[in-house]
Amino acid sequence: MNIHGIRAIYRFEMARTFRTITQSIASPVLSTSLYFVVFGAAIGSRMGAIDGVGYGAFIIPGLIMLSLLNESISNASFGIYMPKWSGTIYELLSAPVSYIEVVIGYVGAAATKSLILGLLILVTARIFVPYEIAHPLWMLCFLLLTAVSFSLFGFIIGLWADDFQKLQVIPLMVVTPLTFLGGAFYSISMLPPVWQKITLFNPVVYLISGFRWSFYGVADVNVGVSLAAIVGFLVACLAAVWWIFRTGWKLKA
Repeated sequence: MNIHGIRAIYRFEMARTFRTITQSIASPVLSTSLYFVVFGAAIGSRMGAIDGVGYGAFIIPGLIMLSLLNESISNASFGIYMPKWSGTIYELLSAPVSYIEVVIGYVGAAATKSLILGLLILVTARIFVPYEIAHPLWMLCFLLLTAVSFSLFGFIIGLWADDFQKLQVIPLMVVTPLTFLGGAFYSISMLPPVWQKITLFNPVVYLISGFRWSFYGVADVNVGVSLAAIVGFLVACLAAVWWIFRTGWKLKA
């Protein structure tokens, strides 16, 4: 294992984040804070509790997950797309690092940035609404698994994309709608029975439900199913990355 190669990629990606800290960190935290102001304070004060949890506190896991999914994908996809766009991907492919080390470097940096962002949003939420974390270790587990899984997914998108517009297609047209419809702002038990069944085909439901359980001990679906869903997605992404580097698909500029 080339530790120096992994560290070089990781440090380069983290340095890029801190050079653009306003865009990478401050902007998502500010945007999420506006959600807390509007939905948590203004609207939440007029709504009753959901499953015994105040509305302002209830939406915290969903808002963290919304930012975590989008930022994980964006960070990883942009990180690997830039070498393709600039032509420096050839230097990476000819360097004495294996594809495993490349993936660890890029995905590790993207996941780290997403974790930092998620924890900052969690701290910021305390300013607006009080909350308790019933299972802090499980909360960190779901946070880590989600960050790594969707950073891997973003890495795949970055390899697939042929231009900058394609980098935004999946986060904006697929992930964000699925998150809003996946119980970020409500419990799916509030939906009519038919829509409850349809909603279960949305994979983001399981991520938000499991993450919310780690906070308040309440969930729309069984927490074991939620954990199996995120682990299954992680395994699928790992298999896809292995196939990409095995076949050389989309690795050229």
